[in-house]
Amino acid sequence: MQLQVFTTGGTIDKIYFDALSEFQIGEPIVADMLQQMHVGFEYSVESLLRLDSLDMTDDHRRQIRQAVADSEADKILITHGTDGMVETAKWLTDISGKCIFLTGALQPAAFSRTDAIFNIGCAIGGLQSKPAGVYIAMSGQVFAADQVVKNHAESRFEASS
Repeated sequence: MQLQVFTTGGTIDKIYFDALSEFQIGEPIVADMLQQMHVGFEYSVESLLRLDSLDMTDDHRRQIRQAVADSEADKILITHGTDGMVETAKWLTDISGKCIFLTGALQPAAFSRTDAIFNIGCAIGGLQSKPAGVYIAMSGQVFAADQVVKNHAESRFEASS
């Protein structure tokens, strides 16, 4: 498998700055994760954005869409903020011939109790088993991009009704 990873920011890459008493988007964490896990496939990582997905605009989504469409890889992983993930996924649904997974984290990867590694692992498993299409891997599940919502009250993703 040849995997192209695009990073866009979001909680998965947030780090805490004591002096500022707030979180900021740090360097993308996914390359370090994949290296530490000694994965048995080739991958490349490209940072497209470093944004909270609440700050993402249509222009940013166009940039993500263009990068995915232009990539020679047919397996694409996008790390993304959870609040705008479903919207960005909609922008990708007409790209054919590629298996595209979006994932992120509800807690920063730098935290000891994070869902980041779990979600990335779930997405990579999905990339190896799902047909071409657009998916979201969150909360221990794989969802078709057009059949998922973020349940803010329960802090999880779930199938839309």
